[in-house]
Amino acid sequence: MAQTRSSTYRLNYRVTAEPAKNHLRVDLALTQNRRLLREMRLRAPEKYFSQFGGDGEVRVEADRVAWLPPRHGGSISWTVALNRHKNGERYDAYMTGDWALFRASDIIPAAITRTVKGATGKTTLSFSLPANWSSVTQYYGRNQRYRVKNPQRRFARPTGWILLGKIGVRAEKMAGIKVKIAAPVHQDAHRMDMLALLAWTLPEVNRLFAGFPSRLTIFSAGDPMWHGGLSAPSSLFLHSSLPLLSENSTSTLLHEVVHVGMGASAASGADWIIEGMAEYYALQILLRSGTISQHRFDRALAGLDLWGGEAGSLCSDDASGPVTAKAAVLMHAINMELEKQTDGQHNLDDVMHVLAASQHKITIEDFSIAVTGLLQHESEAMNNANIVCAP
Repeated sequence: MAQTRSSTYRLNYRVTAEPAKNHLRVDLALTQNRRLLREMRLRAPEKYFSQFGGDGEVRVEADRVAWLPPRHGGSISWTVALNRHKNGERYDAYMTGDWALFRASDIIPAAITRTVKGATGKTTLSFSLPANWSSVTQYYGRNQRYRVKNPQRRFARPTGWILLGKIGVRAEKMAGIKVKIAAPVHQDAHRMDMLALLAWTLPEVNRLFAGFPSRLTIFSAGDPMWHGGLSAPSSLFLHSSLPLLSENSTSTLLHEVVHVGMGASAASGADWIIEGMAEYYALQILLRSGTISQHRFDRALAGLDLWGGEAGSLCSDDASGPVTAKAAVLMHAINMELEKQTDGQHNLDDVMHVLAASQHKITIEDFSIAVTGLLQHESEAMNNANIVCAP
């Protein structure tokens, strides 16, 4: 009886940290019993990625790299310069002599693969680290080795935030979610405070997002990291100086948790939708969990309304603080309109669920269709907001 040939190829990304050189080395090893993975094309900006080399054929042209591996596998490697500014200020990827914090996409370029029809890949991520260093990722693993899972894709590229170095970690399971909070030692990260706030609020997060990840990994660090919060798949970053609950009752932590739950990104001109949703639902989660009162919720909205008065058009590719505030107030107006016009049958939750299920970048048209579909007519709140965006 003929033996069935496997249609699975295996990839292991091995990351070597070299803090003395202020860079990382990535070695991608491919194992296959026949030519299943035939080509991989990487988008790798020359500013950060260099020294590509490997088995088979490696072609480098400016920011594009093509790899045609040998029939039975092989390897390709590259070097990554890690430190990266966000908006010309501070860093959203950084390495010191004691730690490195970055997103997987900062070191593993986006790739397009050409494979035999029906072929699937199994991916692992491993680290080679200096003495006394360890690693934390969004994935489950041990001994610096992690299995990368992405059931929606045949090619599973590692995603999410990654922390390497001398690390302090606190972990807890709450509302069915495995929560891990990691930060470099001596960074004054408020790990237990975060766990306490999430213990009150994650049950509401779970009720709001039926498909919320079963694992949530939160990373924190101080200067010179970006003074804010940044989300990624199943993970987020929060600067250690930020209050978990501000004096105006808003929460950057929960804002980013909402981003993780929605898992959505915006098309050009629609960033206000994603950011407005995140800010509004951060407040809603605090209200629904009993963390803040209705009075404080109303005062928070009034404060956002005042701040939003500084914004011009909502149609920005990168929603600023005032734009996000203005958008959050609009979300509340739409929520109230939906509840009133449908006799409580629908609210903004239904719109958010439609957007979260989208398989493409959210557009203003997507948002408008979702709202008007529930109302069965145009939204007065949206018309009053005068949302006119140039194509």
